[in-house]
Amino acid sequence: MAYVDSYLVKYALDSAHSIRATIAQRLAEEKLLIPIRREARVRLPLCYPSPYHVGMSSLGYQVVYRLLNQVAARPGAPRPEVVAERAFLPDDIEGWRRARLPLFTYESGFAVGQAPAILFSVAYELELSGLFTCLELSAVPVLREDRGPQHPLIICGGPLTFSNPLPLGPFADIVVMGEAEEVLPPLIEHLIAADFGQSEVQRRALLEALAREPGLWVPAIHGEQLPRPAQCDFAHLPASSVILTPNTELRSMFLIEPERGCSRGCTYCVMRRSTNGGMRLVPPEVIAARLPQSARRVGLVGAAVTDHPKLPQILRHIVDDRGLQVGISSLRADRLTDELVGLLSRGGYRTLTVASDGASERLRRLIERKTAERHLLRAAEFARAHKMKTYKIYMILGLPDETDEDIDELCRFTIELSRIVPTALSVAPFVAKRNTPLDGTPYAGIKEVERRLAKLRRGLQQHAEVRPTSARWAWVEYVLAQGGMEAGRRALLAHRNGGTFAAWRNAFSDWEQPQVKRALRVVA
Repeated sequence: MAYVDSYLVKYALDSAHSIRATIAQRLAEEKLLIPIRREARVRLPLCYPSPYHVGMSSLGYQVVYRLLNQVAARPGAPRPEVVAERAFLPDDIEGWRRARLPLFTYESGFAVGQAPAILFSVAYELELSGLFTCLELSAVPVLREDRGPQHPLIICGGPLTFSNPLPLGPFADIVVMGEAEEVLPPLIEHLIAADFGQSEVQRRALLEALAREPGLWVPAIHGEQLPRPAQCDFAHLPASSVILTPNTELRSMFLIEPERGCSRGCTYCVMRRSTNGGMRLVPPEVIAARLPQSARRVGLVGAAVTDHPKLPQILRHIVDDRGLQVGISSLRADRLTDELVGLLSRGGYRTLTVASDGASERLRRLIERKTAERHLLRAAEFARAHKMKTYKIYMILGLPDETDEDIDELCRFTIELSRIVPTALSVAPFVAKRNTPLDGTPYAGIKEVERRLAKLRRGLQQHAEVRPTSARWAWVEYVLAQGGMEAGRRALLAHRNGGTFAAWRNAFSDWEQPQVKRALRVVA
């Protein structure tokens, strides 16, 4: 028995050493683009509930990191009140648990659970499980009702708040709704002034004060009544990277937004014009001035980058004048020109990626997706002319009113494209989101989505590659996207029962919410 105990201790120490060595290596390979003062009265962990390589590819996460550290370094202050440090969901969760380590920050190794507040950036519904794990590793009760003033305040924000943050309600004390630039600095000032609510009375008073502030949802006070998401002043634009690292999906790419929002009205999209106030355009000269001399790769980030009327000018500066590689987060086929695709090719593009979304011309009209076959064909010709290796098209299956005839049309048209350039379809099941015209639309069903995928594969045979996402996990995303705070509680139950699909299905099996009952009837 003593031998076993000794082995377990040694194993835990070796695991802890390996984890710390990995983090030290990542830090050594990072390049910090802004000055940050590390001495502060309070350390605030900024947690991302997915692994490091995902979190550090998120421009929104880096924006919040910059905001918090700008608050920390106010002009004239002898030392900042707060400093933000990063933490992430471990790459190997079980390995971290075996190492018997608390979740800690990258910058100083500070234990996340010892902070007076923990901030989470949540991008989409399935990151709820990562949030639960981060709190568990921090020894912080997951449910808000189980925490007292001796525990950290849990503050959430991120892209999820544009759609449906209600499942966060049982876990978050405060939710920053929408764009953080206007809301986060005064929130931090409130927290500092109230000393983060160190007693029951102080914490209640703090939450009541915050509940009166625009752009903040306080579930304990507001219940399921959500305030309007905040929009930042144009003066805060453009957002850009704070840290470059090779250990991400985007490999040391400097991210910057030439525009924010979208002017289009696609009925399935959370970022449509009615939910974000339309597009805000950044002038090319501002983009040019923000590019650091050390940058080698530039990513232009936004919901509708190719709708920027001066995008060619921006790309000419990046690619031709500066000789940099370039990436764009969203290409619209109806906006592509020979010049644009040529600039992308010279900027390192080998795969031209666009979104079609609807399987047929009829469906695209129904969802107000202004992408026609002629646009997709023309983009394929551009891809071939500029020697792209692959033409990748994002596609949605399971839209309302979709029929087998629509799938047949998709097969016919994809084969036509594949004769021009090698083509791949990246296929996702349709998930209805709040704050869109298709809110409340039933999920097509796991069996039905899988049947349509099989039909698509048969129709394409060897003509094009099909890369689908899981119909089962799309169902989980659906029940959370359509659910309220009770959906969050059931998500925690599924997580505690192992987080498998069966655990999720069982967690929602007796729920009376109409949309979920309909979805459960079609679960495989």
